[in-house]
Amino acid sequence: MQPQGYALITGASYGIGEEFAWQLAARGWSIILVARSQDRLTQLRTDLMAEYTDIDVLCAAMDLTAPDAPAELFQKTKDANLKISLLINNAGFGAFGEFTSIDRERQRQMIDLNIAALVELTHLYLQPMMQREEGGIINVASVAGFAPLPYSAVYAATKAFVVSFSQALYEEARQHGVQVMVVNPGSTKTNFFEVAGHGAFSNSSMQTAEQVVAESIRAFDHDRRSVTTGVSNRLMVLVLGLLPVSWVTAVVGKKMRRRIAID
Repeated sequence: MQPQGYALITGASYGIGEEFAWQLAARGWSIILVARSQDRLTQLRTDLMAEYTDIDVLCAAMDLTAPDAPAELFQKTKDANLKISLLINNAGFGAFGEFTSIDRERQRQMIDLNIAALVELTHLYLQPMMQREEGGIINVASVAGFAPLPYSAVYAATKAFVVSFSQALYEEARQHGVQVMVVNPGSTKTNFFEVAGHGAFSNSSMQTAEQVVAESIRAFDHDRRSVTTGVSNRLMVLVLGLLPVSWVTAVVGKKMRRRIAID
């Protein structure tokens, strides 16, 4: 993965998105950071440019759940004549609880961010990449996308969409010299569970964002269409594919009920 332009990273203010920024900057990539928090982005930009003086780092503070936000972001980069050679669709969030107990607007925002914004940004930036016959897109999904997940039904469904969408797009895009890859992390030591409202789900056995991103970049270097990070997560996905869905949802549902009650 050699720098040929800018890497645009959504959800860049924390966790996996922030770590992508650090590891790509170390490789010489100039970065465009996208997230809601202007303060976090400004601080990250300052830190990155202090460490890597030969790159450019730009910030775009916006809420990608807003209907016009993806098109607005694309137009800004186009007007500035910035060549986006790598798009990392990392922005997303989850929510835990019984489906009917989770606020409808929150679930709608989850769909808007995890699916709609990802699809629109991919559509906007993939076209010029195909025209140039170079570039790449990394979509961050989750191991939750490989099986229905009771008490996080909408989140798991959004990630199942990202997995399917990305793997199909890999075949289309490679005909035009563009690489598409989906990353499927398991539980990761980020602020994800705090945002989802269940900090007690976090535990010491989780991978770090640094581990997830390093493994993802290695997979991208080897032209992989999909990578599930972490040996235990790969084994889990393999086992899930062999078991009846009815059994998986019953067992996972029982476990989730206990975890939610504890929290």
